[in-house]
Amino acid sequence: MKARSARSQGPAVVVVGSSNTDMILRVSRVPRPGETLLGGEFSTAAGGKGANQAVAAARAGGRVTFVARVGRDSLGEEALAGFEREGIVVSHVVRDPSSPSGVALIFVGSDGENSIGVAGGANQRLSPADVAGARRAIEGARVLLVQLETPLRTVEAAAGLASRAGVPVILNPAPAQALPGSLLRRVSVLTPNETEASLLTGIRVKDAPSAARAARALRARGVGTVIVTLGAKGALVAGAEGERWIRGFKVKAVDTTAAGDVFSGALAVRLAEGRPLAEAVRFAHAAAAVSVTRAGAQPSIPSRREILSKLRK
Repeated sequence: MKARSARSQGPAVVVVGSSNTDMILRVSRVPRPGETLLGGEFSTAAGGKGANQAVAAARAGGRVTFVARVGRDSLGEEALAGFEREGIVVSHVVRDPSSPSGVALIFVGSDGENSIGVAGGANQRLSPADVAGARRAIEGARVLLVQLETPLRTVEAAAGLASRAGVPVILNPAPAQALPGSLLRRVSVLTPNETEASLLTGIRVKDAPSAARAARALRARGVGTVIVTLGAKGALVAGAEGERWIRGFKVKAVDTTAAGDVFSGALAVRLAEGRPLAEAVRFAHAAAAVSVTRAGAQPSIPSRREILSKLRK
């Protein structure tokens, strides 16, 4: 992917979130407790939900500023270099003096089963003070995009700062966890998948009707618009103008890693461009559909040209 200039003329999108390095070992099967397996193919890849969404937004055409923490280590240096290659503004990525960069350790079996452990490291030290340091960027953005791999108090601080400035807040509520009403009331667009919507509402989401019930429950708690994603099947969109089902794209999936992050990043850009909600969701569907046809998280994220090409087809 050719590096994009940080002086991109796209809409200003601020992403507050996590940055990890995925360390992946492919083995014949996932080891049992206490077992050592020899052999296997090892690889590393840039990851973390915040970083994935920042890269997705940048490739979709946004002028992205990332607010995050990485360690003063080689993994942090590599992460920063990767963001800069994407044209992402990194002036608010803090080099933490005492915590290492976040790492995910992943075993992948030949049958596709996996086992994952995450050491959050510097991500867990991303603070409201870090958000305050990026105040001018957040207040000048067209959209703020956040997730839940950093402390909840930091997510709340970012959402509060943006909402007070009239900046729309998109929250991708992953990893799934219970959320306070004070945060939900500041969210302009919530993008849960089936699992996340189920946890947030207590409604078992498995199809469009159950997704609609969950969306209504979340809107009753103060969320402006709810987009419940159900993978390739599509998404239930519920807002002030009513409810609508928007179909996804049928593709042969190779790896669904980060598909939700790609959807959120692309959605943020299209909404920041002032496009209608249904059009923005379709754009995000196309981005996610392209991404699942490739392996890896950030390596799978498509460019704006590829997204538009998918839409035309």
